[in-house]
Parts: sequence; C-alpha cells; structure tokens
Amino acid sequence: MASPPRRVSSPLLYSLPSLLLFHASPICPSSFFSRFLSSYSSSSMAPQEAAAASVTQKTEEAAPRKNRVTVVGSGNWGSVAAKLIASNTIRLPSFHDEVRMWVFEETLPSGEKLTDAINTRNENVKYLPGIKLGKNVVADPDLVNAVTGANMLVFVTPHQFMEGICKRLAGKISGDVEAISLIKGMEVKMEGPCMISKLITDQLGVNCCVLMGANIANEIALEKFSEATVGYRENKEIAEKWVQLFSTSYFIVSPVQDVEGVELCGTLKNVVAIAAGFVDGLDMGNNTKAAIMRIGLREMKAFSKMLFSSVKDSTFFESCGVADLITTCLGGRNRKVAEAFAKSEGKRSFDELEAEMLQGQKLQGVSTAKEVYEVLSHRGWLQFFPLFATVHEICIGTLPPSAIVEHSERTPK
Repeated sequence: MASPPRRVSSPLLYSLPSLLLFHASPICPSSFFSRFLSSYSSSSMAPQEAAAASVTQKTEEAAPRKNRVTVVGSGNWGSVAAKLIASNTIRLPSFHDEVRMWVFEETLPSGEKLTDAINTRNENVKYLPGIKLGKNVVADPDLVNAVTGANMLVFVTPHQFMEGICKRLAGKISGDVEAISLIKGMEVKMEGPCMISKLITDQLGVNCCVLMGANIANEIALEKFSEATVGYRENKEIAEKWVQLFSTSYFIVSPVQDVEGVELCGTLKNVVAIAAGFVDGLDMGNNTKAAIMRIGLREMKAFSKMLFSSVKDSTFFESCGVADLITTCLGGRNRKVAEAFAKSEGKRSFDELEAEMLQGQKLQGVSTAKEVYEVLSHRGWLQFFPLFATVHEICIGTLPPSAIVEHSERTPK
C-alpha cells in the first residue's frame, strides 16, 4: 500500500496569528480576511492535490497486473478444480476474486439450465452435488466470453473434446496468457501421438503446463488430504504460480520439470485401471491385481521413455506416477466400469455401462487404450507392451476379460 502524500508546508501558515491581529484592527475591512483565506486555501491546496494525484497514478502504474482465471470445463474434476482455485483467488492479492467456469450447457430433468443452477445454488448439482464451489465461481455457457480477459486458463474436459474446443478458441486469445491442462489423454494423428498440452500450445499459441496426481475428485471435494504434480518445461516461476493457485492445506502441489512425463503418467494409468477393473470383476484377488499394477507401471515407464527420451525416471515416483496409478486402480470410474464389463463377461458394451453408471461423465481409459494401441501398432511395438495391447483387445471384444492374465510376459526394450 502506498504511503500518504507528504504534506506540503508553506511560509504563509506561520503568518496566520499576525493576520488575525491585523483582522482585528478597525482599519481592515471585515471582508479582507475571508477573501485572503479563500485565496490562500485555493493556492496552497492545489499542490497537495496534484501531489496526491501523482502518487496515485504512479502507484497504479507500478502495481502488478492481477491475474484472472477461467476454468474451461465443469464436470466432476472441473468443478473441484474451480473450488480449489476459488478458495485461493479470494485471499491472494495477486488474483481477481472471480473465477469463471465454462459450462457445456445442459437442461436438467427439472427444466432448469445447468448454468443457472450453478449460479443460483453455488453448486454443480449434476456433477458435484452437495458441494459448495465458492461464491466467487461464476458459470458461463459461452466459451469465448468465459475466457475473455483471463490470463490463466485451466483446461479440464474429456480429452476427446479438446481439439474442438481449441478450434473454437483459436484467434480469440491474446496477450500474455498461460495455460495448464488437467486432462488425461492424448490425440493420435497421422504423424504420431500428440499430448493435450502440445495441442493447446500449437493451436492457441500459449505455454501450457500440466497438473496430474492421485486425485479422485470427490475425495478432494470433501477436503481429504491429497497431492498433485505440476509439470513444467523451462519457466519455474510460472510453475510456482500454478502451485500457489491450486495449493491448500489439504491439497499439496509440487512442481516437476517434465511436462511429457507428468502428462503421460496421468494418461496411461487409466489403461492400467481398466485392467485392474477386469481383475476385480473376475474376482481374481489382490495378488493378481498387484501384479497387473506392477506390469502396468513398467509399461507406462517404457512407453513414455520410448516416445520422449527427456522423460525422467524420478517422475514415476511423484504423485502423478505411482500414487495416481494406485488410487486409480483401487477406485475411480475406469476401474469401476471395467469391473462391471468383466462381470457381464463382455456382453454389455462400455458405452452402455458408461451411460448407465457415470451420469454423463466420460471414461478416459477405453479411448486411451485405443489410442495407445494405434501408436504401438504403427511403430511395431505391440510385442513389447502385452498388457496395453490386451486391454484394448478386451475392450473391443476380440478377447474375453479373462485374457488379462493370459498374455505372454515380456520385458519392454
């Protein structure tokens, strides 16, 4: 806070007693002193006001720009992310209080618009019922309007929607904007796999960090202790800003200079979670599940390093790595739906089960398994990743769920 402007002294102040005596003299007209004071007041206060205005102007010019945040996405995890962020923007002076959240507009069974419900009740009644988001969270169904003026963009939507979102935002984002992706998945193109963070950077022209970790959204919404990892490329200062924005007493965030490693951990663990769900659905027991998780972690590491030589071994021991793998294989939607698939002996499709069990939320593991399989097939790597390959073949009905433990054991090279 700027100090108040220094009072400007004038020699005229010291002449007031004598002026009072002079005013008492009968030879001085009664109006003289009042006219003099009026003249003195206007002439002496002008410099003070000018000085104050100058200080205010300089303070405003020197004050750093406040960061404005928009969350692009409003599902289960997107709503929790908005809650975390809103609890920090309202107390941190470097951020605007308001957090805008883009909502893909839906009509609730009551006929009410989802956006109106969120703004009226301060709660995402469909995807995070019973949890208050913070009064400074404002839902907006207009994507372009939601991001206008924001210089920190948080992307948290199903990965299969991101290309379309980026196309709608292309050319609409200007200035010094930073992005972060909480999205677990990748796009597979003719030229090869494309991570979501790179898709955002390429199409929107902004730097993009990532946040991944052992983060089951409903538990974080209830403020149960959890951790996460921010992956960044070169600018640690930006990473620390994201850490500051997300961190709370119950949500601990750490930065790691390894965007690809952090992002691939978050992406690939969903494929392993599908395998763990098959094991649970067939009641194969904890030993089998532990073996599947170990093989899955090994394939995650090998696949990541074969795609990006820069990926660090240490990243797999962060929250985004082994911790996320464990929690996703013990809970989470991918394991849950895969368990139901195995119990039906593959007779019910994942699409059917997703619609029945997830209330509009989307699976990531099934589509990611398909994308990973395409990369493995195109590059001739299928033999090195038996678990990943088997998960996809079970998902499409080529193999029965029991095949999850019948694949040949080979070490990726």
